[in-house]
Amino acid sequence: MTTLTPTQQVSQWLDAFETALRERDIPQVMTLFDDDCYWRDLVAFTWNLKTLEGKDEIRSMLDATLAEARPANWQLEGEASEADGVTEAWFTFETGVARGRGLLRLKDGRCWTLLTTMSELKDHPEPRGKHRPKGAEHGANKHRETWLEAHQREQEELGYTRQPYCVIIGGGQGGIGLAARLKQLDVPTIVIEKNPRAGDSWRNRYKSLCLHDPVWYDHMPYIPFPENWPVFAPKDKVGDWLEMYTKVMELNYWSSTECEGATYDEASGEWTVTVNRNGERVTLRPKQLVLATGMSGVPNVPHFAGAETFEGEQQHSSQHPGPDAYRGKKVVVVGANNSAHDICGALWEHDADVTMLQRSSTHIVKSDSLMEEVLGPLYSEEAVQNGITHDKADLIFASIPYKVLPDIQKPAFDAIRKRDADFYQRLEDAGFMLDFGADDSGLFLKYLRRGSGYYIDVGASDLVANGEVKLRSGVSIERINPRSVTLTDGSELPADLIVYATGYGSMNGWAARIISQEVADKVGKCWGLGSDTPKDPGPWEGELRNMWKPTQQEALWFHGGNLHQSRHYSQYLALQLKARQEDIPTPVYGLQEVHHLS
Repeated sequence: MTTLTPTQQVSQWLDAFETALRERDIPQVMTLFDDDCYWRDLVAFTWNLKTLEGKDEIRSMLDATLAEARPANWQLEGEASEADGVTEAWFTFETGVARGRGLLRLKDGRCWTLLTTMSELKDHPEPRGKHRPKGAEHGANKHRETWLEAHQREQEELGYTRQPYCVIIGGGQGGIGLAARLKQLDVPTIVIEKNPRAGDSWRNRYKSLCLHDPVWYDHMPYIPFPENWPVFAPKDKVGDWLEMYTKVMELNYWSSTECEGATYDEASGEWTVTVNRNGERVTLRPKQLVLATGMSGVPNVPHFAGAETFEGEQQHSSQHPGPDAYRGKKVVVVGANNSAHDICGALWEHDADVTMLQRSSTHIVKSDSLMEEVLGPLYSEEAVQNGITHDKADLIFASIPYKVLPDIQKPAFDAIRKRDADFYQRLEDAGFMLDFGADDSGLFLKYLRRGSGYYIDVGASDLVANGEVKLRSGVSIERINPRSVTLTDGSELPADLIVYATGYGSMNGWAARIISQEVADKVGKCWGLGSDTPKDPGPWEGELRNMWKPTQQEALWFHGGNLHQSRHYSQYLALQLKARQEDIPTPVYGLQEVHHLS
């Protein structure tokens, strides 16, 4: 008996899959799937971000979508590979209106995981490669309009004599990256940003802030960072890059503009968005509204008894200007995650007397260990040399169903725990409360489930372990006095400054502020998977709530996440918006239900 090569095995599977789909023979399709199977679809079949878990869910999805999707032309891309009993292969395909790309994993000849993604709309390709614009207009023309004149005219007209199709509220990296994708798809878009300059959301943070993720993970769409860009970019450098990017990508970016309110008219299918632009009130009437306020919502500022009597300063971490003014001062930082550690470290460097107040356990992972044990295979110089671009890495990461991800992540974080055992012991000896997530699955699952509860260590943990940053763990503030705080164990800490590094609420808090509480409740909680772990209540949802996909409020979208997520998922959000602009049918399969209001 001849043993099939991995490539032959995948080719046979794709041929059988295509035939069964073409003949609408769903029972035959299901014979190609393992009993333990997952199909993650990013827009191509479902016009949604949807993971189907098990044969019953896949069967139901195909029953509902196959007639409209009309999938065809499934082609193996490159050669398949095999490791540890899993055969893996890239492929391309088409639907009635789009082209797509995907990643298939087989076990014993049947599908274990399948990723299908929409990469472009057939009738609306991006103007790049063979579709690149000419730029110069050859020939003679008495009515010639230069690039600059056309650019200035668009900026003068859009929002005044001509309405945008889409308004994006929030001009940080998420809003900027999405606007760039929409620009390439010729979707008239305005980005609303309250700060005076693009990049100010980075510039305005505490002075020691740097990216904790490496450069290979953090590229923007279309323009990757240059090869000499630092691995961990400082905040002001990121801010300058975003300002440059906004200019060269020719975005309609309204800085010094604040959204005062928005309402949706179901009858006309139109938003009324009122903004204050440099003191001028402007009314915009887009068809689509995107809240790109980051994955974090409104700052969480706890209220403690006696706060109004405090004679020093109180700040949320988002307002903290940096350490310069606090040399020799006594500072209490409430919190023990990324911002708390960064702020404590910078204050210590400027000779402040700093106490970190840790109320609950924190997951700590050293930056170098994270790079080598977790991120390196996909996002590193070595990965690039192995042919794994950031776009390819994004798809590989996206191809792992969230249900399966904990089991894949645990071994890497077990290796980190062993590798850095002495480091963790020193922290625990200092009284620091550590965890590796509810199921020991580590950083990424904590981030996906709750967006908080961790610190990527770039040096501050040693200060805590050594006692140079003082630590009080397992306690909170009982009350605030004029010049001190009394803790729940009855002890007292003198304080000139209190920093609340206490995180943010759900993104739908911005919907409540800008639109209404009714709409915020209608769309429900943003972020989290329904893992039934701390701060991520069940039921299991299998995808991040409300992110980059249709919500229960018509024409309202949420966009955010870290730089990697904003880059990758902005493509799918842009395609969903473009399809609606062009009146392409977009029947949404599996619109998420709302289980939690905030």
